[in-house]
Amino acid sequence: MGRGTLRIYLGAAPGVGKTYAMLSEAHRRVERGTDCVVALVEHHDRPRTEVMLHGLEQVPRTEITYRSAVYTEMDVDAVLERAPAVVLVDELAHTNVPGSRNAKRWQDVEELLKAGI
Repeated sequence: MGRGTLRIYLGAAPGVGKTYAMLSEAHRRVERGTDCVVALVEHHDRPRTEVMLHGLEQVPRTEITYRSAVYTEMDVDAVLERAPAVVLVDELAHTNVPGSRNAKRWQDVEELLKAGI
């Protein structure tokens, strides 16, 4: 299996529609029969973006306890096990909670790409 490919949605500011555009493309791909799942999307309480998650398969997040609080992060192992053709990952520059598999989310994505996703 070859290396996966990466598509990045860029925008100049928060709320300009990057996540919405990514979710719209996911719906188009699913309609065409592509095996597409959501690994991690932050809708930031934007109702239109939250509605776009409906109808898309979502891989449950993993819970990590740090300093007596529970946080959720992308479950890289679950995504690798599921092995979809396309996976949606939001907030590429995110710093993962200490104790996560990788320090940064882009490193999680790099693992998925190496696995051919």
